[in-house]
Amino acid sequence: MALSNRYSPSLGAWAVFMSVLITQLGVPVPAAPVLVLAGTMAAMGQASYFHMFAAAVCATLLADSMWFFAGRAHGRALLNSLVRFSLSIDSSLRVARNVFERHGAPILSIAKFVPGLGLIAAPLLGTTAIDTRIFLLWDLVGASLWAGAWIIGGAMFHDGIVELVLFVRRNGGTIFDLFALICVVVLIYRWIRRLQFRRWLAQIRIGPEQLDELMKSDTPPIVFDARPRSVRVREAYRIPGARRLDLDSPEQLDAELLKRPIVVYCVCPNEATAKRIIAQLHRKNIHHVKALKGGLDAWERRGYPVEPLPHDFHAPVRNTDDLDAANSPEYTVRASISK
Repeated sequence: MALSNRYSPSLGAWAVFMSVLITQLGVPVPAAPVLVLAGTMAAMGQASYFHMFAAAVCATLLADSMWFFAGRAHGRALLNSLVRFSLSIDSSLRVARNVFERHGAPILSIAKFVPGLGLIAAPLLGTTAIDTRIFLLWDLVGASLWAGAWIIGGAMFHDGIVELVLFVRRNGGTIFDLFALICVVVLIYRWIRRLQFRRWLAQIRIGPEQLDELMKSDTPPIVFDARPRSVRVREAYRIPGARRLDLDSPEQLDAELLKRPIVVYCVCPNEATAKRIIAQLHRKNIHHVKALKGGLDAWERRGYPVEPLPHDFHAPVRNTDDLDAANSPEYTVRASISK
């Protein structure tokens, strides 16, 4: 069985190049089906493995280079915008940052296989001091593995894929109809998940204005700073009175402490980050908690005050005695001296 030659030009190297480029630039249209079909056509002798592979790799390198230099020019503001824009609820800047801090540039070798990480990795590395040549080297490795995996997969299962294409044709459809259907299904699925998640977020998030009012009330909440340590080192300030919360620590907070209203913030908690924070708080037996919408970034943008971190900020709060000590005049004096 063979695919009709009339489809070959559209599924040639330029089609692969444009499909991959659009996807890697952030448009939520999957490129994998095009690469799989490209591998199928190559296995049937209707296309060149090398041309298909080279087109996919070049498109990936071009898109990632654009994101890399955009990240270098615009920094974290660009990252936060990407995270909010992404339709994938798995996009997590916190996860990408943690993986990079642990493994460095080699994360690019697997980034394309991890939902959300593929879009974030290149601009994230652009915000670091990594050498451009190192970035391009590892990005080439990652692009080659990603494109090669899909193309080889299409070649390995080409018989089944041809059967699927012929089935579509027998029912009056075309390859383009199949691609369009796949894209529509993916978009609808992501949109439904995002809608469901935002409804849930609306119940657990609190705006900077609301937090400011609560902090001025007779029963102010306990505010926890859940930013990663690396972020706190670079941006050594906090919402006034906020306490450090180690989300990765297995230690539980004191039951008396949990009787107070609790608000937690991170850098800029998007959907994925908020979900992770709430899940980790539940493991610490913290169920009645609000997450600050937009995190510390939103608090600053509204013009609300921040203060430098004291030297003992890295000591977690475990009980009410610790909290009382943190709010005592002696603690304030020590914090002032440390500044």
